[in-house]
Parts: sequence; structure tokens; C-alpha cells
Amino acid sequence: MVTKECRSHVVVIPYPSQGHINPLLQFAKRLASKGVKATLATTHYTIKSICAPNVGVEPISDGFDESGFAQARNVDLYLKSFKENGSRTLSQLIHKFQHSKSPVTCVVYDSFLPWALDVAKQNGIYGASFFTNSATVCHIFCRIHHGLLSLPLKLESGPLLIPGVPPLNFPDLPSFLRLPESYPAYLAMKLSQYSNLDKADWIFDNTFEELEGEEAKGVSELWPAKLIGPMVPSAYLDSRIEDDKGYGASLWNPLGVECIKWLETKPRKSVAYVSFGSMVSLTAEQMGEIAGGLKDSGLPFIWVVKESERGTLPDGFVESTKEKGLIVGWCNQLELLAHPAICCFVSHCGWNSTLEGLSLGVPMVGVPQWADQLTDAKFVEVWGVGVRAKEDDKGVVRKEELIMCLKKVTEGEKRAEIEKNANKWRESAKITLSEGGSSDKRMNEFVKQLMIRANEKGEEANDIPNGRHLV
Repeated sequence: MVTKECRSHVVVIPYPSQGHINPLLQFAKRLASKGVKATLATTHYTIKSICAPNVGVEPISDGFDESGFAQARNVDLYLKSFKENGSRTLSQLIHKFQHSKSPVTCVVYDSFLPWALDVAKQNGIYGASFFTNSATVCHIFCRIHHGLLSLPLKLESGPLLIPGVPPLNFPDLPSFLRLPESYPAYLAMKLSQYSNLDKADWIFDNTFEELEGEEAKGVSELWPAKLIGPMVPSAYLDSRIEDDKGYGASLWNPLGVECIKWLETKPRKSVAYVSFGSMVSLTAEQMGEIAGGLKDSGLPFIWVVKESERGTLPDGFVESTKEKGLIVGWCNQLELLAHPAICCFVSHCGWNSTLEGLSLGVPMVGVPQWADQLTDAKFVEVWGVGVRAKEDDKGVVRKEELIMCLKKVTEGEKRAEIEKNANKWRESAKITLSEGGSSDKRMNEFVKQLMIRANEKGEEANDIPNGRHLV
């Protein structure tokens, strides 16, 4: 157990989207619980959404302070502006604390923001990169960055075979790699995560040893990451952080009370929870198929549908399903997944949602849409906690396929096997963050090194050995 007398101060910088703020803010809360002064540095647009006890919050600028990326409307423009303005304002933040009782010891930055490492080094402090994807996805992109895999990945002679990773077929690959010309700015951002990584003192990844130890080991010479996840609020796992029931950040207004009241009227393990995350927008055709599948499945359901997508629901769907279905604009996902009435999670398989499903032991039906979701959905099957719905030749999951997948995870022998595996991974996630667990050990080692750094006197920062060799 790490002492509570640590004098270190860590500034944590997420990429300003919900799926990145959540795990990095949770990491900051974990550090604070171990006696580290933790400050979340986030953009002016997102700062008003943060409320986490024991974690400080400070603004930095992305150059679009009124509404962030929505104001920029261009990925290249936004990232260039964030690098320029973020570097300047992060340096100012470090200087602000320089002569305080708690000068900044380390910057833990979202791996999407490699310029933050340069700022840390310019100011003579530690820099640690935090990856928010699975170890498998990081493994693949790292090999591409180092020229060990070439794009596009066509797999004409068979599945992709890389050390420590199960064989991956073409449908299992991140969409950026199958069609690199489709999202060039996002692909460039993914690869830039590794651009200066050799200068980082630590590399962290939001996964855990028992889940993806082999996948991480297979690329450890190039990407020596410390697996410290799952970064899920403590109340749902080890309960070591008091009243830690939510991430402490929401860019939307959840409707938790309405959802829970509705769930209380339903039998145990009877309700399908359906959500495709904050970024995915389904086509009208896909929305129609999902709606038809839910309606004809016979299962009660809660479906999170963004206001912008309400118009793509089939005519009369809401009215015809009001007795067994609840459509909401947003909700407290963790609270719902933890409710005993939930029987399965129909998900886009974003990494945070996948970890949440695993951590709460909820069987999953993967309906991935793009990017890394395709690979995450593959591993839902590898880990035995659910199934991936198959698309037709038009890239659409038909209602018959969805119904079949729902039956697999809620009925018969397959259900029993999936529930057994889901419970196993839930227990594993709890153990890894409990005292003495693998992720907890990695975090304690990190805090120990921060304590050493904070207590050193008169030693130049550039003379300090690379942190990854110390832990």
C-alpha cells in the first residue's frame, strides 16, 4: 500500500471527448486515492462538465474555447490548433505551480496528444503516455508505425498473425487499416501516438494483465506499456474509493432516475440495454433494422437514441413499443449495466463500453460501426462474453441477425456459458484493482517513483533515468 504522504503532483490531460475524459479522469482519481495531488487539465469547452472530488481542474486551450471541435469542424485544423494553443497553455499551467507547495512532477497525457510530452520535457518533468484503446489495437498500430506492417492490410493469404494476438480476419481489423484513405486525419492521429514515445518515462494502457497480458507482451520491446485498467469507477469493482459511483464528467445530461424507475418494473435479467456511444451515428436503414429486431425479439429494452437520430426511427416505432421499450437521449450507463434487470448489452463496442460490460459481468452483443470497435467486437467473442452480429454485403446488421444474437446471449446452453465467462471476467477486473492485484501493483510502482522524484533535491530532471526502467 502506498503511503498517503506523497508530495507529488500529476497533471492529467485527456483528449476532450467523453470516451477519453472518462478513463483519464478515473486514473486521476486513483492517483489521488493513493496520496498524489492530481489535476485534470482540460479544454475550456469541457471544463464545466467535470466534477470529481479530490481532483483539481484547470483549463488549457485548444484554440476553440467556445465549443471545441464543433467550432473547428475540421480534424486537421483542430489538432494543429490544439497542439499550438495546448502547448502554450500547458506550459503556463506548469509554471503556475512551479513555486507552490506542490510543483508539477509529471504530466500524464492522452496518447492522442504527443505534444504534451514535449512540453513536459521542456519543463524538466516526467511525461507519461496514457493509451485509451485495447492492447491489441495499440499493438497493431505500433507495428505499422515501426514499418513491421504495411497499409492497407488486405490479408489476401490468410488472417493477420502477430505475436501474442489471436488470428485476426479482415472484418476484425480497425476500419482505418482496411481503408486508410477513408479517414486520413484520424489514421495520422493514431500513428502519431508513437512518434516520440521513446522519450516517455512511462506508458500506460487502460486494460489489465489477465485480459490482454499476452497481446501487450507480444509488442513490449516497442511498446513497454504498464497495464493499469480497467479505469471504471471504484464502486463497481473494488470499492476502495469512497462514493466513486461515476466518472465525474458528462458532456450530456443523463436521465438516470427515469431509467432506473422503469427498470424497477421489470423482472431480473429480462431487459436488453442498447447504446452505440456518443460518436456513432447509424444510418436510417440500420436504425430501422435495429428497431425491427428489438420489436420482434420479445425482450423489453432501453435504447439510447441521440436527439439527432430520433427522426430516423421507423414511423410508429416508439408508440408501438411503449409497453416494453424505453427510448432515452442519454443515461447513466454504468448504473444501468449494474441493475439486476439487465440481461444483455447491445453495444458498438467502443473500448470504454467493452470494459464496462466486462467489469459488470454483462453479456454483450457487438454491433461495431467503425475504427477500433471492429477489433473490440472480435474479442467479445474471444473472451466468451458475447457474440458479434454479422453484417450483410451492404454493411448492415439485419433484424433477423440481431434477434438470433439476442437469443444466443439470453437463452439455452450458450447463455449459461456466456454468463459464466462474464462473471469470471467481472471477478478478474475486481481483483486486478484490489490491493495486491496486477493493475494496483503497477500504479503503486508509479506512485513510488513519483515520491522518489518529489523528494530528490538538487538533481537535474534530465539526469533522471527513464521511468520505464525503474518500475
